[in-house]
Amino acid sequence: MKNRIISGLIAVVVFASVVQAQPPARPVPPAPLPLLFKETWKDTPAVPLTAAVVTNADLELNVYGKTPEVNNEGGTPHVWTGLCIPACAVTLKLKSSFADLSGKAHIKWFAKTSGFHAIRPVVKLADGRLLVGDFADAYTYEYRTTEFYLAELRWMVLDAGTVATKGLLLPAVDLSKVDEIGFVDLTSGSGHGLGGFSDIGWIEVYGKPLSRN
Repeated sequence: MKNRIISGLIAVVVFASVVQAQPPARPVPPAPLPLLFKETWKDTPAVPLTAAVVTNADLELNVYGKTPEVNNEGGTPHVWTGLCIPACAVTLKLKSSFADLSGKAHIKWFAKTSGFHAIRPVVKLADGRLLVGDFADAYTYEYRTTEFYLAELRWMVLDAGTVATKGLLLPAVDLSKVDEIGFVDLTSGSGHGLGGFSDIGWIEVYGKPLSRN
């Protein structure tokens, strides 16, 4: 009997040692969010930004404020805000779905600026509110790719008529049902030539689609 007890105790100790030696289970990281859409603009001489220069047939274009131009100066098709007085915002929406931009949803764009101009993200929620985020991309040297997460931003209401901010920073914003996504240059353009404008090449939006039905 004594030998059995000793053998049982040894087995328990060995089992406990094996269990303790096993590394803790690692949490499974969330799957990367899919690309909702990408827009690159048509390769064209300077023309007003209209639906005719949108390359993605799944998207609908909306412009707030002065209509900017699209051109291929420098070899990169881009939206140019030099004639936006006092300002302009551009948004794109998927015709078949809303966008869930919560969690790790993010935007990536290819852009540059001139002067003290900056490009900021814009969203229009399903409830109709137009908002602008506090992320500002201002890089004057050359085009560069910039990526940022929407959940890290703070937001203000953007007046659709004047393209000016209103009120205070919002305490919280639910990005789980977004109708339109885009960008804004809040500073008045300086016209042709160097001075003050933004150039926005392609834009990619990563998130989850939500049916409009």
